[in-house]
Amino acid sequence: MKCVDAAWKAHEAELMRFIAARLPDREEARDLLQEVFLRALRQPDALCGVENPRAWLFQVARNLLIDRFRLQRQQLPLDEDWPAAEIPEVPPVDRLADCLPRVLGELAEADREAIRLCDIEGLSQQEFAQRQGLSLAAAKSRVQRARRRLRARLVQACQVRFDGEGQVCCFVPRPPLLPRD
Repeated sequence: MKCVDAAWKAHEAELMRFIAARLPDREEARDLLQEVFLRALRQPDALCGVENPRAWLFQVARNLLIDRFRLQRQQLPLDEDWPAAEIPEVPPVDRLADCLPRVLGELAEADREAIRLCDIEGLSQQEFAQRQGLSLAAAKSRVQRARRRLRARLVQACQVRFDGEGQVCCFVPRPPLLPRD
């Protein structure tokens, strides 16, 4: 208790100035100063065990000020008819990508390779032609045929339906095949 009494006598006036500078009401400042003193009395070992009792007292005062400001912060209730945050709906054509891995795996190897290299990895058709040893015209034809087959397979396997404008409106997702053990 001696260390609490000594620390309090040494820093009480400075603590009061610190608190009063932050609270406009003098009585409220005195109440908060009293609370700092009570915390020090309740935890004498904490105060006596620190190297800098002044820093401990000021930290307690800062924490109490923060708590008081949080309690006094004006909060406005939301109206019941306030709209909830709307999550933008993902267009069906974007969700159709979930069907892609399985359907792509069902295509012939040549079609799968053309789609993977040109459409997924971004290889140009010229580079695809060189890599496959084809003319540019042959490579373009191969990629276009692979895309048509992929589209047809997606429509069939995932039961894709189109709206009046020709846009994907809905489909039945097909989960990827699970590997066999």
